[in-house]
Amino acid sequence: MIDTHAHLDALEDAREAVGRAAAAGVDRIVAIGSGIESCRATLDIATAHDGVFAALGIDPGGGFDPAEAELQELRELLRHPKAVAVGETGLDYHYGANRRAEQQGLFDAQLGLALELGKSVVVHTRSANEDTATLLRRHDGTVVMHCFSEPGLLDAGLDRGWYFSFAGNVTYPRAQSLRAAAALVPGDRILAETDSPYLAPQPVRGRRNEPAFIRHTVEAIAAARSEDPDELAARIDANAAAAFGLR
Repeated sequence: MIDTHAHLDALEDAREAVGRAAAAGVDRIVAIGSGIESCRATLDIATAHDGVFAALGIDPGGGFDPAEAELQELRELLRHPKAVAVGETGLDYHYGANRRAEQQGLFDAQLGLALELGKSVVVHTRSANEDTATLLRRHDGTVVMHCFSEPGLLDAGLDRGWYFSFAGNVTYPRAQSLRAAAALVPGDRILAETDSPYLAPQPVRGRRNEPAFIRHTVEAIAAARSEDPDELAARIDANAAAAFGLR
């Protein structure tokens, strides 16, 4: 299995967490950098583990107006062989509604980096459907919608061939709309993630999340789609390999 989105640098025991994931059958992880310092740390973790890869970006909560030097450093970090995607990046109007223009500029700059470097882009979006769709409509590269929780973007994404990644919140009792969305995603476009250490799935809710728990999310998605969990896990693994260019 694969965890397509984990903030390993936010874990005080990243090495041990990677080991527990392997013991649980999770042999690949896409670790996420969010901000330049986080990107450096994430790339160090990825370099230290064969099955860990890095997606590197500046998320909308990590600063709206980075210096050009930071964007240049991000470009250089993304040239590393273990760097497989730009992100997470995107728009969050729930927490940053007063900085919409700045968020859009930062997002657009990173979309440009993704095209320049030929990498997929991992998108965070919250309460920003219209502007997210507008910016991505002009983007011809591979798009991964991380922790998908905006069903209003589903039709736009299906038309554009985006990948949709579901996190632990899809397991929550009141998340019927997310499970309904998961049931509609084509089999070759669905992904699963922990977003650890956040959003622990229902069976372990209240605990710190980590990649070893991805199985709970896969099982919830499989139930929503009336599919076998093991078959779905294998399909997600293949989808992730295609989305991120993994080998």
